[in-house]
Amino acid sequence: MPTENRILDALTAPLRERLVRIGKPLELPVRASLCVAGKVPDFVYLLTRGVASIVVRFQSGGSAEVGMIGNEGLINAMSLIGSTPSQGDTFMQLAGAGLRVPLPAFRECFEGNAELRSYVLQNIQAQMVITSQVSACNRLHEAEERLARWLLTVADLTHQENVSLTQEFLAEMLGSQRTTVALVAGVLQRAGFIDYSRGTVRIMNREGLENAACNCYSINRAALAALYVPYRKPA
Repeated sequence: MPTENRILDALTAPLRERLVRIGKPLELPVRASLCVAGKVPDFVYLLTRGVASIVVRFQSGGSAEVGMIGNEGLINAMSLIGSTPSQGDTFMQLAGAGLRVPLPAFRECFEGNAELRSYVLQNIQAQMVITSQVSACNRLHEAEERLARWLLTVADLTHQENVSLTQEFLAEMLGSQRTTVALVAGVLQRAGFIDYSRGTVRIMNREGLENAACNCYSINRAALAALYVPYRKPA
């Protein structure tokens, strides 16, 4: 049966069933911690609902989101290929659910099965592309473009056009002040691209919002759409 996680659903049934058997299904509320900066995680997570954020925090007190993961991927995948501690905090941005698998058990499957390894490495490659693009975006693009890109990405990952988000949360994700978020959200709302009231954002005009977003959105969307090339066993 489909699990609603794209990696799991791409696997052949016996391998998928093995991972489900060694994992634990969990409900994951908003702000649930999935990885702490400076530590090697104990688990990997395969989301079936919701969205997780990867946020880098600075000694100066600032922070910036460098990645988002939904049901397309695997959280803490980088820890499968090395023991370097995470450089960011990963937590649930939007509540959801997923399968939690102990890192050693998942690594054993990863190292011993070419099919799983192929899909995980595809995911890692896509996340590296997205992290690099978002990091550059945070530095070079205007807040209005970044907010449009961010809202579209959340909508794609959740398959919903309505998202409950506070200005404080948006400011943290964008690395901006709350006043900046209010200003640029107002610009997008007056243009008719979104409706933002009482902590809820609704996309009203997707085409217009895509035109307002920087080209980072289309680059990141293409990286996710390319997942997962069907595995073919070597001859």
